[in-house]
Amino acid sequence: MTEAATLEVDAGTSPPRLILGGRLDAAGCAVVWPQARTMLQHGATVDADAVTYCDGTGAALLFDLIQRGGKVRGLPEQFAPLLAELEPDKPLTIPQRPPPSGLVATLGRLTAGFLAEAYAALAFIGEAGAALAKALRRPRELRLGEMLRVATSAGADALPIVALIAFLLGVILSFQSAIPMRQFGAELFVANLVGLSLVRELAPLMTAVLLAGRTGAAFAAEIGTMKVNQEIDALVTLGLDPMRFLVLPRLLAVALAMPLLTLFAELIGMLGAALVLTGFGIPMATSATQIMGFVDMSDFLTGLFKSFVFGIGIAAIGCMRGLSTGSGARAVGAAATSADVRAIVMLVVADGLFAVAFFYLDW
Repeated sequence: MTEAATLEVDAGTSPPRLILGGRLDAAGCAVVWPQARTMLQHGATVDADAVTYCDGTGAALLFDLIQRGGKVRGLPEQFAPLLAELEPDKPLTIPQRPPPSGLVATLGRLTAGFLAEAYAALAFIGEAGAALAKALRRPRELRLGEMLRVATSAGADALPIVALIAFLLGVILSFQSAIPMRQFGAELFVANLVGLSLVRELAPLMTAVLLAGRTGAAFAAEIGTMKVNQEIDALVTLGLDPMRFLVLPRLLAVALAMPLLTLFAELIGMLGAALVLTGFGIPMATSATQIMGFVDMSDFLTGLFKSFVFGIGIAAIGCMRGLSTGSGARAVGAAATSADVRAIVMLVVADGLFAVAFFYLDW
């Protein structure tokens, strides 16, 4: 039968004696603990003779009362070892919080972190380049089967989501631009606007963002899990280079799949735009003629080149974060999140650099 924890105060002694009884478990301690703290005076006796049950929570209550100057008496022998493990006679040591770092120390720490990241990135690029050069000299060492598997997962399996996003992108762009241009009777040129935007900018960028969230994070999680399970150490022990065995197939597969995905997204986006324009009285054949007459080959090549670079960057960041994973499941999750965030930041920065470069190159 359960018995609730009780607390009585014997005011006949000086200081007043506390009398604990009943079950000192989590539920009972929650009731009597605040009152015991309030009633306890330094040097007071805590009579625990009536305690019928005491678990870790009850031992913590007694430990707290002892640390506050109380003297526990009469605790039944079966519960005494539990309290003795806490070493209540020793003063509780509360670690001091480190003082907040100053501005200079913060800047120094951030700078050191940035330099370490830059060094790791340069080392990864160098190792990947050396592995690629070695694979070009010995093509048989390249894992074509693994490349095909990665290309299928990153490319073919991503077609539905890429198609959906590209189609909606074309529809939204057409609606947003057709309404104001209709005021000037220029709905026909919506096809030119949407086609050029998709080919040069939106299709490569949106496809890369999807690939960063879908494939880059997956690479980091896969390789990070292998590192946590010491499978990468096993590869090194067997004489297999992780850069050639794991990283290179992923880099090449994504670099080759990304332009194809971008081309697919461009076509689907144009289809969505053409369907919208049919509602404005413009046949689909007319829209296609407008796009083909306005968007030239250099625009296509510009978008495909950007997507190629984006693909290499996404795969490299995912693999690099996977190889630098720490220990534990939390480290794998952190590596996947870090790969996703860094890939998106890289895409924005790289796209901005491309815009500036193409502007000055008049391309």
